[in-house]
Amino acid sequence: MKWLKIISITAIVFTPAFFMMLKMKQSPNNEKVTFALLTALGWILAILLVLFPELPGPTQVINKIYKPLGKILE
Repeated sequence: MKWLKIISITAIVFTPAFFMMLKMKQSPNNEKVTFALLTALGWILAILLVLFPELPGPTQVINKIYKPLGKILE
C-alpha cells in the first residue's frame, strides 16, 4: 500500500514539473536547477513522511535544539 502512495506522489510531483521544465526552455540554467532542486526536495520530504509518519515537525526540531539553551539562560 505504501508503494501505491509513493507512485502516486511521484506522478503528482513530477508530471507538472516536467511540463514546467518544458516551458522554461528560455530560462537561465540557474533557475532550472533551482526549480529542479526544490521539486526534488519536496518529493523527498513527501516520501519520507509516507515511510516514517512519526517524523517530528519543524517546530519540534527547533524546540529540541533550543530547549537546552533556554535552560542555560534561566
